[in-house]
Amino acid sequence: MKNKTVVLLASFVVLTSFMVTGCSSLGVDPWDRDLLARPAMSLEGNPVESAFSDKMYFSREASSGGQGFAGGGCGCN
Repeated sequence: MKNKTVVLLASFVVLTSFMVTGCSSLGVDPWDRDLLARPAMSLEGNPVESAFSDKMYFSREASSGGQGFAGGGCGCN
């Protein structure tokens, strides 16, 4: 009986310690942010060209007014 209690208590302590330390490293560390902020890591190479391309694409899609552009397919947004 005593052996079961010791094993149960030990497993409880181990599981609790895993649960407490499991989420301790969420997010990006401050010294790693410089690598993610480089222009080469951006999703869009040139934001002006990307906005123009989005405007042309969505103005040709007749009934779709996505990406913050209102209007139809005439291209006069």
